[in-house]
Amino acid sequence: MTKQGFLRKLHKDKALLLVEPSADIRMAYLKKSESYLASAKLLLDHERFEEAVSMGYYSMYYSVMALFFASGIKCENHTAAIMLLKDVFGIDNFSIHFAKTERIDKQYYVESSPVRDDVVALIRTAESFNAGILDATDRLTNEKIESFRAKLKKVF
Repeated sequence: MTKQGFLRKLHKDKALLLVEPSADIRMAYLKKSESYLASAKLLLDHERFEEAVSMGYYSMYYSVMALFFASGIKCENHTAAIMLLKDVFGIDNFSIHFAKTERIDKQYYVESSPVRDDVVALIRTAESFNAGILDATDRLTNEKIESFRAKLKKVF
């Protein structure tokens, strides 16, 4: 299936929709992002590396959800969210794509156990990524929001 076909299917299934922008939902996702990052750090301190990787990824994902809801975009699919970050918002998605791959590898494949240095690097990456997404969210204007929504409509 092509990328556009995948996104169209999500839209048809109501997993990718344009909604009213919501400051309240944006703030809720930002709080989740901060909480998950704090949890990742606590898990690292207690040598729970696998769980810390997962929390680091979800912290990044929830930052993206905050940006989306600030723009009036609801996306219930992680892969699509990562695609849209680049294709609609023009934001480099390498870090979150890598973090997602790490989360899956560490969660499902026993032979791929994380080590402290990997987790420290991932947490630093998440901090940097989240700061960039927060900056992009804070710089949103009505014109930018309409432009992003128009790009997404073309996919549908």
